[in-house]
Amino acid sequence: MPIMPGAEPFHHEGGPVGVLLCHGFTGSPQSLRPWGDHLAANGFSVACPRLPGHGTRWQDMNDTRWPDWYAEVDRALSALRARCDEVFLGGLSMGGTLAIRLAEQHGAAVSGLILVNPSLGTDRWDVKLLPVLKRVLGSRPGVANDIKKAGSREVAYDRLPLKAAHSLQEFWATTRADLADVDQPILLFRSREDHVVEPLSGRLLIEGVHSSDVEERLLEDSYHVATLDNDAPAIFEASVAWIHAHSRRTVD
Repeated sequence: MPIMPGAEPFHHEGGPVGVLLCHGFTGSPQSLRPWGDHLAANGFSVACPRLPGHGTRWQDMNDTRWPDWYAEVDRALSALRARCDEVFLGGLSMGGTLAIRLAEQHGAAVSGLILVNPSLGTDRWDVKLLPVLKRVLGSRPGVANDIKKAGSREVAYDRLPLKAAHSLQEFWATTRADLADVDQPILLFRSREDHVVEPLSGRLLIEGVHSSDVEERLLEDSYHVATLDNDAPAIFEASVAWIHAHSRRTVD
């Protein structure tokens, strides 16, 4: 299927410090492109793959599962590591879940994580119905474009594919089970008002990881897709400073 305009993957060749960005569930690299451009402008090598089933039509997502999404970012991490001395991970929403799983699996090969409203679970009762609903419904109304900033739009599906959503639920459980394997530094951005990911996910992350360096910053003027929202410039600038502070290399 044709790729939605703006949903294409992107990469920037830069210095010896790389940053792998992971987009969210039903979203696309477009939600992270301004972040990636800012990182590149500050000398970092940047990669942001398009996850399988994303950026085309929502029906394609129902033919994919979380191992497919994870395999794509795992390949991207290997490619970035091959040309960089060290790599940091950044993720939005489920992209944060993918970044956490990469950190669990790759250990010291990951220098640190910058997470924006990452998802690890939910308090919503209706997710318990997914094993049944996915057999009778293809989708339901989506969760895209939870953005406060006027005029800002996310290139994402307006439907939530239920087979894929059930797989995401399984992915949360898999990732939560190994949170104690994460000992890398973490910078967590969390929107105080988020209509997609509840505070539960932030608590699960902070309480579950083994990292001794975890910093949480609350975003006061953004909803879920904070990388396209009012607080985006603050996220971008803080990311650069944080990577500099935690990198083994000096970025030219």
